[in-house]
Amino acid sequence: MTEILFDDIGSFPLPPGISKAALSDAAFGRGDDETLFPVLNGIFEMKAAAGVHIPTYPQIRDMNEQFLRPMKDDACCNEPFDLKEECAGTVEMQAVELCCKRLYEETGEKPRVRMCVTGPTELFLKEFGGASYADIYRLFAKDVNLFVHKAIKDAKYYTIATVSVDEPSIGINPLLSLPADDIIDALTIAGSAASKSGADVQIHIHSPLYYDLACRAETINVIGMESAATPSYADMIDRRVLEQHDTFVRAGISRTDIFNLAGTLNEKYGGNVWAKPELFQEVVTEMETPALIEKRLRTLYTVFGDRIKYAGPDCGLGAWPSQELAAALLKNTGIAIDSFNKSL
Repeated sequence: MTEILFDDIGSFPLPPGISKAALSDAAFGRGDDETLFPVLNGIFEMKAAAGVHIPTYPQIRDMNEQFLRPMKDDACCNEPFDLKEECAGTVEMQAVELCCKRLYEETGEKPRVRMCVTGPTELFLKEFGGASYADIYRLFAKDVNLFVHKAIKDAKYYTIATVSVDEPSIGINPLLSLPADDIIDALTIAGSAASKSGADVQIHIHSPLYYDLACRAETINVIGMESAATPSYADMIDRRVLEQHDTFVRAGISRTDIFNLAGTLNEKYGGNVWAKPELFQEVVTEMETPALIEKRLRTLYTVFGDRIKYAGPDCGLGAWPSQELAAALLKNTGIAIDSFNKSL
């Protein structure tokens, strides 16, 4: 029986005094970049130290702008939205390269990394709303794939073991009117470089309503499931469909909906917990404990069995009040997964 792998979604709190806008400006070459790589490397190392088997590069930029900006830059395109390979690099992966070089020199092994890319459907909806331009949509899918292709090609000191195509609008956004066959085709294209390299290709969705579209995309082999905060999502995925398409699930087993968790604390203490950040410690000491997280995984395992290949937090941790609290949740999640794996 194969052990379940621990990964994370990507976003993470920034250090005090560092703004997302300033880091984004630096990443796009418009601002001071002296703090950019230290922040990115620091976050990546915190994830690894918390026990994440396959950490995602630190997601510190707007998920759409990060990819749309070069795709809309005339100097970076052969024609509108037809991205050139030299413009498909990401500073986040460059930072991970430097961090992993040190780890490789210490251990002799290349760290495994999870790369997340915003999916073609999400980018298309951001740019064109409810329109349906099949040719442009397909170009978006090719561009997304190009970002992954370049990252795989440029990697020297790490291995991209997992690629996540982030498509939170599928199943939620009422503007989505693209034909199902076009979505399946676009997802297949977006995951092709990763699949060819031997990496697992996940789809990160906020609702599994149309998970079968991803199952039918030939290069997608893992369906993300935010099942910690919404356990009923597990009821929407049929294990028989997964087995039919040889597809696995990434189980969300620790909650990341910090505003709802804070609401529970507000009710308990009759005030605004954001004004007393020390009270947030209860999230990781009493609410999201290793025992509860492992219990969720055991429950899901009774439903999906060895179809569960990955587990981790539901979503990103960028909205959490501190790096320390976010790292504590990752550590609790890792303890739960390790305990479960040892019991297999």
